[in-house]
Amino acid sequence: MPPTAGRSRNMAAIKRRDTKPERTIRSLLHSAGKRYRVDFRLELRSARPRPDIVFTRARVAVFVDGCFWHCCPEHGRQPGVNGGYWGPKLARNVARDRAADEALTAAGWTVVRVWEHEAPEEAAERIIAVVDAAGPASPGTRAG
Repeated sequence: MPPTAGRSRNMAAIKRRDTKPERTIRSLLHSAGKRYRVDFRLELRSARPRPDIVFTRARVAVFVDGCFWHCCPEHGRQPGVNGGYWGPKLARNVARDRAADEALTAAGWTVVRVWEHEAPEEAAERIIAVVDAAGPASPGTRAG
């Protein structure tokens, strides 16, 4: 069934970046002195992933995944309406996530996935631990 004009407007209004969970986590990372790039496309041989937060020097890619869009095992659900459209679409999102993870890992990057329902403070602590373990960046760099 083709989407209605109202549904099209709703879908167009959904943000791809700068969601509330993402902004909150970025704020906590920045407050902790971590510098990063936002929505930065990485040019790899096998893929061109676009993580939500990228620590280029530490080679850490962070994705803040929405529970609905990325089929969270706790909160993800299949919509009751238009399952013929949504089922395959959500499955493609998950497949794209796994392909991005594999391409990044193969290229020497560390991938951190955060669900939108995770406590932002805990997510930021986990990200900081991974970035610090990957190697400290020079202070004052933009892409540390």
